[in-house]
Amino acid sequence: QTPGVKEWGPQMNLANKITTVRVLLIPVFAVLLLQGSPPAGPLWATGCFLLASSTDKLDGVVARKYNMITTFGKFLDPLADKLLLTSAILCLTHLRLCSPYIGIVILSRELIVTSFRIVAMGKNVVLAADGWGKAKTFVQNLSVALVLGGMVFEPLARPGQWSLWLAAALTVYSGWHYLYANWSCIGDDW
Repeated sequence: QTPGVKEWGPQMNLANKITTVRVLLIPVFAVLLLQGSPPAGPLWATGCFLLASSTDKLDGVVARKYNMITTFGKFLDPLADKLLLTSAILCLTHLRLCSPYIGIVILSRELIVTSFRIVAMGKNVVLAADGWGKAKTFVQNLSVALVLGGMVFEPLARPGQWSLWLAAALTVYSGWHYLYANWSCIGDDW
């Protein structure tokens, strides 16, 4: 860094770099899935999605183990998760491999809970994901992986569709549970 010149942007520790890789893999995944020829395109897209999904756990482990928890990481990590999942759901809906109703439910829940968290932050309350939210994320990612895998290996297609509906149901319940458990954070402003 040049003396007297302020560096632009956040300092990137290893955990934040891993999260950033997840964000950068999203357009790669979308291009592979939407533009790639079967079976190679969907196969590479599945691998890309699995790699991106796996970084979610990895960045958290690294941040906690090496005390790399930052405000930037707290912002980017859940955003990266939502961007990856919503991109996958939108791509699958475009390919007619995901019901638009499932897409609407999942996207709506994420917007509602994110908005709720923003309001809570305005009142200096930080709300972490609960167990239902973590289960929801796992089932959503598993469902997307199964549907993607079903594009290459047909026997995975039907379980992928079932799991998408299960993910939608879990999405609704986890959203309701989260709001119910934390409603007092908003207070009586409404």
